[in-house]
Amino acid sequence: MVAFKERLASGAFSFVVELQPPKGIDLSDFLEQAKGLKNYVEAIYVPDLPNGVMTLGSIATCTKLKEAGVETIFELSCSHRNRLALQSELLGASLLGLENAFLRQGESPAIGDHYEAKPVFDLDGIGLLEVAKGLEEGHDLMGNALKGKPRFFVGSPIEIRSKPKDFDRELREMERKIGLGAKFFVTTVIYDPRLFEAFVKRAASLHVPVLASLPLLKSAGMARYMSKHVEGALIPEAVIERLMKAPDKQKASVEIARETIRELRALCQGIRLIPMGWESLIPLVLDKGGL
Repeated sequence: MVAFKERLASGAFSFVVELQPPKGIDLSDFLEQAKGLKNYVEAIYVPDLPNGVMTLGSIATCTKLKEAGVETIFELSCSHRNRLALQSELLGASLLGLENAFLRQGESPAIGDHYEAKPVFDLDGIGLLEVAKGLEEGHDLMGNALKGKPRFFVGSPIEIRSKPKDFDRELREMERKIGLGAKFFVTTVIYDPRLFEAFVKRAASLHVPVLASLPLLKSAGMARYMSKHVEGALIPEAVIERLMKAPDKQKASVEIARETIRELRALCQGIRLIPMGWESLIPLVLDKGGL
């Protein structure tokens, strides 16, 4: 199996699926599910305390996936750790053989299931990229030398806003992140191929792989809520109306996702599919026939 970073480097289109780690240490169902997806995706993406909810950690989960022969992308966010802990986590991940890292700022724990937890945000997303770059160069954030240097294939989020005039800020941010070692980018929710096309045309000169995020839309209400409240999520009204009128929401969601993937394939280098609890539908969405 070709490694995720090698596929992106070759220009090959890649599928990544996000799987939520369990709230506990029983990984039997999770590992079975992940192994069942190996023929559909290039990597399993494991979020770090997703939406502020306490779960098994991304690095520990990815280590077990790696042991099971599954390619992974671990996530590390600034929400719950200071700069000491972030550096230590990155060193630990590298020691355990994890290379694909997605580094982001993260959400406040106030939105999760431990709403009284204190947010940290000692560093922001840019600061975390600086940390990873420094570690790869052989020193910590204070300039102290390391004994053994880690190696990462680093990804970072990008937010595509609803108006092309707003692209300039994100493109400047992408350039800065590339300078700090970002090797690929993953977008916010994309269900508007025309807007995405306008963005990727502007970003083409950066010559860096971009993966589009595609959640499975479970209902019109969910789609409308995401479009209104999730930063950077853009879901056209036509998609929402289609879901509202569909007698079979799962079937409609799969059809919409597949149609969107077909439109996005020529515009980006991969898809991160977010099943939103509909993991059983992933093979239907990613069945290569027609994609």
